[in-house]
Parts: sequence; C-alpha cells; structure tokens
Amino acid sequence: MPSQSRGILAAVCLLLLLPALPANAVDSDQQVLHVLNRLAFGPTADDFNYVKVVGVERYIAEQLDPANITEPIELRYRLAQLATFGLGAVELRQLYGPLRPVAGVKPALDDIREEQQRASLVLREAAQARMWRAVLSRRQLEQVMVNFWFNHFNIFAGEGLERIWIGNYEEQAIRPYALGRFRDLLFAVAKHPAMLVYLDNTQNTASARTGADRLNENFAREVMELHTLGAEGGYTQVDVETLARVFTGWRVNPLDSNAFPEVAAVFEGARHDYGPKLFLGRQLKARGKAEGEEALDILAASPATAHHIAFELAQYFVADTPTPDLVDRLAARFLATGGDIRLVLKTLFDSAEFWASTGQKYKTPYEFVVSAVRAAGVPVNNVRPLLGWMSRLGMPLYGCETPDGYKSTTDAWLSPDATMQRIAFAAAFARGALPVTKDVEDRLAAPAPDRPSPVDPKRLEAIFGSTLTTGTRAVVDAAPAGERAALILGSPDFMRR
Repeated sequence: MPSQSRGILAAVCLLLLLPALPANAVDSDQQVLHVLNRLAFGPTADDFNYVKVVGVERYIAEQLDPANITEPIELRYRLAQLATFGLGAVELRQLYGPLRPVAGVKPALDDIREEQQRASLVLREAAQARMWRAVLSRRQLEQVMVNFWFNHFNIFAGEGLERIWIGNYEEQAIRPYALGRFRDLLFAVAKHPAMLVYLDNTQNTASARTGADRLNENFAREVMELHTLGAEGGYTQVDVETLARVFTGWRVNPLDSNAFPEVAAVFEGARHDYGPKLFLGRQLKARGKAEGEEALDILAASPATAHHIAFELAQYFVADTPTPDLVDRLAARFLATGGDIRLVLKTLFDSAEFWASTGQKYKTPYEFVVSAVRAAGVPVNNVRPLLGWMSRLGMPLYGCETPDGYKSTTDAWLSPDATMQRIAFAAAFARGALPVTKDVEDRLAAPAPDRPSPVDPKRLEAIFGSTLTTGTRAVVDAAPAGERAALILGSPDFMRR
C-alpha cells in the first residue's frame, strides 16, 4: 500500500473513534444536503448551489414530477451509444437463441460461447445505463426510486435467461411506474418474462387434458411475502397454493411460437387450472388470465400491502426503524390515493420525521460509490472500475441472489472490514488510481505517486465544508492538501446520509 494511502487510512481510522458532534453548520446547508442525500444519490456542486437558490420545497416538487426535468445532453448521448439499450424483450430473447435446447441435439461450443457473449453484452450495457443515469441524471428521485423498486422486486442476473432481460425489465417494468401507481408497477413486474423465469412460474402448470398438475409455488409465495402483503400479511399456506393455481399458464412465449410472436410473456390456457378458487377469503371466477389480474388487484388494494410498502419507504428514506405513527400515516395515504407512489412520497417528505432524520441512514455500497463520483465532479467515461468496487464492497449491481433484494439498513453494511474497504476506495479514487475518466477501450497505466488528485478538495469543501462534524473538520484541516479529498470521501460523515 502506498505511504499516502496508509496515512489516509490512519487518519480516517482516527475519525471513526471520534464522537459525531454536530458542527456549527448553517441550517440551510444542512437542509440542502439532507434533501440531496435522500432524494438524490448525494449532491453535485451544481445541485447543491441550485437547491440553495430555489429552496428545498421547489426541488422536492420538481423531483416528484420528473417528466418536466430535461436530462443533460451527455446522458442522452451515452445512452444512445449502447447497442442493446431500448431493445424489446422479444428482440433480446432472439439475441440469446432458443429458450430450450432441442431434444437429443448438443449445441456447438462456438454457439454457446456466442450466446454467452451476447448475454454478457446486454448485461454490461444495462449496468452502464444504470450507472450513468445515477451519476448524470437530473431526475435523481426517479433514479433513487428505480433502485428502490428493483430491490423490492429483485431478480438475479447471475444465471439463466433472466440476465438478458435485466435492462428491459428495469426500463419497461420498473422505470415507467417508479413514481406512479403501485398497482400498475405490480402488474408490469408480475407479467415480465424476467420475473416469470426468475421465480420459476414457467414451471408452474396444470393440464386441462390430463389433470396432471406440476404446481410451483415460488412466484406466488414471493408475490405475497415480498412484493405485496409482507411476511406478516395474514395469508396462509392455502392462499399460497391457491395463488400458484391462479398463476398457472403465465409463462414465457417459446421462441418458435406462432401465437403472438411479438409478445415475450403470454397466458397459455392449456396449462391453467380452471377449478374453483378461494383466495384471501374471496371467491375467484374461472376466467383464465383475468383470475391472476383479479388476484393482483386484491393484493395491491390490501391494507397489509399498504403497511408493508409504507414501512419499506419509511425505512429507506427516514430510518432503519421508522416510527409506527409515520408508517401508519403513509399506509393511510397509500390506501386513500389508490397506491399513488408520488403522493405517498410527498406525505413522507412533508413529515417531521423525515426532516429530523439527518445522518440516520448509512449508505449502501451503491449509494456510497455513486455519491462519491457525483460529489467529486470527475467525468465518468468508464463505469467498470466503479462496478468492480461495488462488487468488492459486497454489492455487485444486479448481483443479489435472493428475491428479497439488497437491504438498506446499517447492520447490512457496517463492519470494520467493510469500512476499511470504503476508505481504500476513497483513497484510490481521490488520487486518480481508477481509470474512470478514460474510455473503456483505453488502458491507463498506474498513476505516478506524485500525480495530483483529480478530485479537487476545494469542490468538496464548497459542498460539505459547513456541515462536517467537529472531529472530521479538525482532521481534514490538519492534513496535507493532497489528502483532504480522500479524507472527506472516506469520513464517517460522508458514509451517512
């Protein structure tokens, strides 16, 4: 480890031992940073100055209406350069090849490699699009909510066909509804091929001809336990089995299908259980695909769902253990507005609990890395080093294997080893060791030890200077100029939001 890095690590370790005493900060700066740390992935210098001018109320109102926010040309240009960005689910499936191998025919090794390369390209470009939006977008609350809902409706990109649909799933099933009605979001997610494959509903079938059922309950169970009612939502195992029967026939359209070739996910009546069903105390009519839609409507309108979603929103935006009163108010707003996410968030942002929660949330690795890049103002042409560090920090993008997604709580991410890794990232990033400013094709040699840091500490001081805690302020002031950026980005102050 370079001597400069050892010095920075030692200084930040000292900071970790100091009490988090509040500085004599300007209240308006505290409010601005609080809003930008919660509604955005941290401040940029431009955002910080903008919110100071227009005020936090106007900024919140603007972020709740992202369609009226013009995105920067740089972001639009970068997204336009992605070869697979914007492809539909059917087109992506055709890129990958047959859904199932032909019986008795072993695919050629070259064909397998080609398919794997295509799938890797799709996944890599989905990750690039996500990272560039998180760093560059002016619609920051939309990016925050896409990240929130992706974890709520998580799918894993590490295996199977769902990896080719990750970007399409995010763009078509989550992003359009991230600030809309929860019912519409739930419908879009439940009908997307990525979710049907990930939670095994393609294996969930009943045969009207033979009477042979092969029920798979994974999809039904997670729709209730994770997506809607919550683990304490009052449903029974019988309800899980019934919902699994309701969802029989919901599957991915085979590549060689002549029926609806333009559709990636279909309802196949021959695989559906048309028997009588009692779900959550309500009799469902035998109506095929419409049964599943009716069940989703019941789940979306349930008070248990309202409470579950309200708790998760309060936990993400306010505190790891939000007050029951706040959760109850948000749940009541959810029910009164028909699950209007935008209006529920407005109630949350208007709450006293939200404004009193500064510093109570600990950044996830994703939030930490993205917020460091945004604060530093360094041009990002190559996101691969950032994605690599997120993996080192325990949070590979699209890499959560379990359907409950990544946690947003302190206990999930705060540990001595993880803290040292964060400090190492801050030191490497601040001294220019990460080739983020070079295009992906370029190769950057290790920077010389005396190379000036690309992260200007004066920029960070202008954003965070008045709000640094007393201990952090003292350590930063005593450090050489070349170490101050790393100390701010690696400080306990910066790791919290």
